[in-house]
Amino acid sequence: MSGLALFAGTGGLPAALVRALGDEAPLICALDGFPPEGVKPEITFRIERLVPFLDALAERGVTRLCLAGAVRRPRLDPALFDPATAQMVPRLVGAMQQGDDATLRAITGIFEEAGISVVGVEDIAPGLLPGPGVLAGHVTAADEADATRAAAIVAALGAADVGQGCVVARGLCLAVEALPGTDAMLAQVAGLTGDLRPAKGLFYKAPKPGQDRRVDLPALGVQTVINAAAAGLAGIAFQAGGVICLDLPAMQAEAAARGLFLWAR
Repeated sequence: MSGLALFAGTGGLPAALVRALGDEAPLICALDGFPPEGVKPEITFRIERLVPFLDALAERGVTRLCLAGAVRRPRLDPALFDPATAQMVPRLVGAMQQGDDATLRAITGIFEEAGISVVGVEDIAPGLLPGPGVLAGHVTAADEADATRAAAIVAALGAADVGQGCVVARGLCLAVEALPGTDAMLAQVAGLTGDLRPAKGLFYKAPKPGQDRRVDLPALGVQTVINAAAAGLAGIAFQAGGVICLDLPAMQAEAAARGLFLWAR
């Protein structure tokens, strides 16, 4: 055991991390009701039993924890709280009421107070975050202008803790990412008709300004490329070094097959 645990949420990131780590086998943990894809949890826990979960990590020699994958805010059952975790209720509920960033800060603080360092994907698998460059296709001057506009929009969204992505075509914002996520946003764009139908344009993704890069970094996968093509877009641009690509070779192949660009901006 490497002393590393993955708090695995939904989506493909936990499995991608396990592949990237190779022989460094982490302890896989998951929140009840949010099973990860492609990996089997060794520990499943509930927020109402957070302190017993921390004790179980200590017993297994865990010193580092990486939060990987999506987790929605669970509904808390007051009857399930143990006495020690119950004392954290005001802190947890107060953070949840302030938004995702505050919730993640509170959870990170609780782990660190228990002697477990929270590490980011870029700390343990930096190869999953591509550096700058055009990774597939060709980027035009119009695409560059759309990306500049999109980056400003995403920065504003992130500052309000709303989302990490948007779609821009000819300088016009067609959709922004909110709680339903990237797939829902791209499906919305795919359903546009008439003058609102994108004349190319792009999907842009980036971390929130000032966000803790150890948690909730945005991620893209092959399905994102497929959905961007279905939305009629010219390509996908994202912040270099700030966005996780779950399977970059497969994404590049899919983009080439569908005539899209991939640009780590």
